[in-house]
Amino acid sequence: MFKKILVANRGEIALRVISTCREMGIETVAVYSDVDIHAAHVLAADHAVRIGPPEPSLSYLNIDAVIEAAKATNAEAIHPGYGFLSENPEFAARCENERIVFIGPPSRVIRDMGDKITARQIMVRGGVAVTPGLTTAATDPDTLLREAETLGYPVLIKATAGGGGKGIRVVDAPADMVEACEAASREALSAFGNGDIYIEKFFTRARHIEFQVLADNFGNTIHLFERECSVQRRHQKIIEETPSPALTPDLREEMGQAAVAAAKAADYVNAGTVEFLVDERNNFYFLEMNTRLQVEHPVTEMTTGIDLVRGQLEIAAGTPLRYTQDEIVPRGHSIECRIYAEDPEQGFFPCPGRINFIEEPKGPGIRNDCGVYSGAEVPVEYDPILSKLVVHAESRQLAIAKMVKALKDYVILGVRTPTDFLMDLLRSEPFVQGEVFTDFIDRHFSDWQPGTAGDAMAMLAFIADELAPPKAAGIPGAAKDTEITPFQTLGNWQL
Repeated sequence: MFKKILVANRGEIALRVISTCREMGIETVAVYSDVDIHAAHVLAADHAVRIGPPEPSLSYLNIDAVIEAAKATNAEAIHPGYGFLSENPEFAARCENERIVFIGPPSRVIRDMGDKITARQIMVRGGVAVTPGLTTAATDPDTLLREAETLGYPVLIKATAGGGGKGIRVVDAPADMVEACEAASREALSAFGNGDIYIEKFFTRARHIEFQVLADNFGNTIHLFERECSVQRRHQKIIEETPSPALTPDLREEMGQAAVAAAKAADYVNAGTVEFLVDERNNFYFLEMNTRLQVEHPVTEMTTGIDLVRGQLEIAAGTPLRYTQDEIVPRGHSIECRIYAEDPEQGFFPCPGRINFIEEPKGPGIRNDCGVYSGAEVPVEYDPILSKLVVHAESRQLAIAKMVKALKDYVILGVRTPTDFLMDLLRSEPFVQGEVFTDFIDRHFSDWQPGTAGDAMAMLAFIADELAPPKAAGIPGAAKDTEITPFQTLGNWQL
């Protein structure tokens, strides 16, 4: 096993990786930009290296700086987390050339799966059904119009590269096709440096269901069951759960086998996710494969009891999978809500700033993968995710109730968050009944407006905390009347 790993990321995912490394006795190296010098992941790691100014292209996306940090600290491997360089084939290839282990799949697999056209072609050869549409990139409007007529409207224009909801447009009529194609191509070029697009059939009443897979270097591939990810805003997932309320045991078995077949067709190694679209008739189609750890991986961990980061590290170190498919037995129901610094009153735009106070929910079956603390700054330069709130219970009904309570107990002051919005989604009749499709928010919550009922309680919690006497309990060596800072609560750290 590795002795030292560099975590090429920030925020809650960097802390998540560091946590498992500590448990395994592995030293960690954090990297940080100038704006993140006091970030939680920097304070939690054993070592930390500055890699540049706040701009992502000059720091967290700077391959040379990350590689140099790994060399300078003698890190044997790099865990990329998700986002930033996690699905960059050039970065993975550079690690391979520098004899630094990239904790993820080989660079050629990342390249193949990162191009949606190539991925579709590989799946077709592997016998995995793909969404109806083109298997080659196209920019000619006449070609796209002819394909749209064949598929039938509505259709989906998609960028061949990247993800995160960028370079995607839904087209309902021929008159909108040219403008939609041009807009999708421009956005894709800006986001990914590649303006290539293609066209797929768009299903108005569909579910987005993905399967977690693990594959080692010895030809063993398994799945860890599904995650329901249909609640999305602007093509971004905001609530995920497992198991899906829509899958029968037979359909789950069939989709699990298809996910394993997809991973094998791609020659996949390490942890990955195979994403499917499921239509109203329970036909399912391959969408894409994410060649990294997913934001929503904790719900799988909660139901299977398997630490996916540990699994990643073991596979990357050359260890065979420790379990077979028959040994994976999920239990109960888990739901995850993503907590962003965003303002519901301003169209959910990012809301950077200082977190004046944070009180995390607690209780049996509640997990909060959090990347901030009271007094921390939420920079404007990066994705505004603060934490992932996860619950686990015996049933879906109990999990919903537990999540609503956890959201009520979650106090964050200084920046706006969508906790009220999430509670309203969870308590809505369609969600409770499991009638969850990719158009769920547009159909049921397009005119949602926040209330103000929780503001007074949040302010009271902040005032009570400010007036309470300082506590030193739990900090070794602290005097009884010592005021404890957020930095002291995070353990040993080094700059």
